[in-house]
Amino acid sequence: MLGKMRRTHNCCELGRGDAGREVVLMGWVQRRRDHGGVIFVDLRDREGITQVVFNPDLNKEVHEKAHAIRSEFVIGIAGKVERRPDGMTNPNLKTGEIEVFATELKILNPANTPPFLIEDTVDVSENVRLKYRHIDLRRPNIQENLILRHRAAASVRHYLNSIGFIDIETPVLTKSTPEGARDYLVPSRVNPGMFYALPQSPQLFKQLLMISGFDRYYQIVRCFRDEDLRADRQPEFTQIDLEMSFVGEEDVMGVAEGMINTLFKEVLDKNIEIPFERLSYDEAIDRFGLDKPDLRFGLELKDISDIVRTSGFKVFTSVVEKGGIVKVLNAKECFEFSRKEIDDLTEFAAVYKAKGLAWVKVKEDGWQSPIAKFFTDDEKEKLAKRIDMEIGDLVFFVADQPKIANDALGHLRNHLARRLKLIDENEFRFLWVTQFPMMEYDENEKRYQAMHHPFTAPLEEDYDLLEKNPLAVRSRAYDLVLNGSEIGGGSIRIHQKELQEKVFEALGMTPESYGEKFGFLLSALDSGAPPHGGIAFGFDRLVMMLCGESSIRDVIAFPKTQKAACLLTNAPSETSKAQLDELCLRIKTVIT
Repeated sequence: MLGKMRRTHNCCELGRGDAGREVVLMGWVQRRRDHGGVIFVDLRDREGITQVVFNPDLNKEVHEKAHAIRSEFVIGIAGKVERRPDGMTNPNLKTGEIEVFATELKILNPANTPPFLIEDTVDVSENVRLKYRHIDLRRPNIQENLILRHRAAASVRHYLNSIGFIDIETPVLTKSTPEGARDYLVPSRVNPGMFYALPQSPQLFKQLLMISGFDRYYQIVRCFRDEDLRADRQPEFTQIDLEMSFVGEEDVMGVAEGMINTLFKEVLDKNIEIPFERLSYDEAIDRFGLDKPDLRFGLELKDISDIVRTSGFKVFTSVVEKGGIVKVLNAKECFEFSRKEIDDLTEFAAVYKAKGLAWVKVKEDGWQSPIAKFFTDDEKEKLAKRIDMEIGDLVFFVADQPKIANDALGHLRNHLARRLKLIDENEFRFLWVTQFPMMEYDENEKRYQAMHHPFTAPLEEDYDLLEKNPLAVRSRAYDLVLNGSEIGGGSIRIHQKELQEKVFEALGMTPESYGEKFGFLLSALDSGAPPHGGIAFGFDRLVMMLCGESSIRDVIAFPKTQKAACLLTNAPSETSKAQLDELCLRIKTVIT
């Protein structure tokens, strides 16, 4: 089809210095314009756009052929580079000072009219974009995102290679050991009734690699979780996974900080200050309500339970008597919020299970609030000092169990910061959150669950609490938070069989249960396991933030919808009875 025509340049590299050069360009027709006989075509490829001119005075046959060109036709042209006339340059194009006068044209493939314009500002639903993703991927900003993703992966590989890490692949078909989200299961044809699981992470394999003596491992790896989706979550996702032997928390954090610093410098040309700030889990919850706080603004929370414990406001006192807390958020200079606006914020807090949102407006003549009458002047004075109350402030109170009070006010804090435009969108604030609780109690299953995973080591000084008070055990886990989003998490692992068994038992597992699920790991730990630890970064989310996007679907080539469906290929889909018979499977009809 190409014949002797071979591309000499891409559509973004020709400039004034190329005037007079004979070139061959190939790409897609972005747009075609007929100006009184002369036809102009914006020719596009991955790199950019070059204007091509079809002039009947130069080649009548080629000009006539150009009348057939339409948007998204794939064409090849040969021609001569000319400088554009004075006043006709386009400063918005890298090639805006030149144009190519075509002397030859090959229509390599015609195209149907696309379902939407190939432009960044196109107004079209995401479902239509995903159905025609092969066309959507032609849009410049999506291509730029994927190119940046490629550069980010290359930067990570180069950095980790340079400090002694080895890239090792781990299995995709593995054993189901559900401890977090649901596994994706794969039936085995050669072992009827048996199933593989797709890995939620390479966690156990990277620990086995440390036991095998590889010392420093990494992998940019696909992982799979069958869970409810949202803008920053996919059923299949990519993570930067790494593990190190003979290390403590600071060693792993140092490698991670170096990687992030290199990545931001090479991809965005931004210098990131290291080391990153550190907060314990308890400190983060106390000050910000959430374990992934956004540090780009203030609005810190305060616990006032001790002040209101004996107040006349029974709602507060009864909560404190039952082991709950009263926390406040001081929205500085927001006393002009209307009652409707406050009611809307109350509804917002209710989403996070808050039973109410009390409030106080601080005016020159005192408090304006339905609860003002319940507090003495002394209590008001103590509150004002504790939370820096000034004239013009609007203070919000939540009284509830600690988890609910912190969660509601923590999310309200983020909501108000966006509404009040307190966030510098060009700022990158990193934070390590450390010493997470080892376990949490699942009310539905009536048992303890690992907050991270059951292979996370507890703090040595908390070993004795594993049997006495599991909820008080702190772990050697750490999360890396960027602008209020968790972008990475890891821990120092358990490397001793006896301690691992003790943790399994604290989680309510019997020796038979953990032996069946994790017997291979326990055997490996008993064969000479070094102290080791690591971290995994959500690569899709990290790239999303590098690109300034709000959805990871815009940095993944072929993403799934929130129902885990691929609209382009119509996956998942039904399969044939013959395939089901081969796998010894039968479809059960579910009535909903």
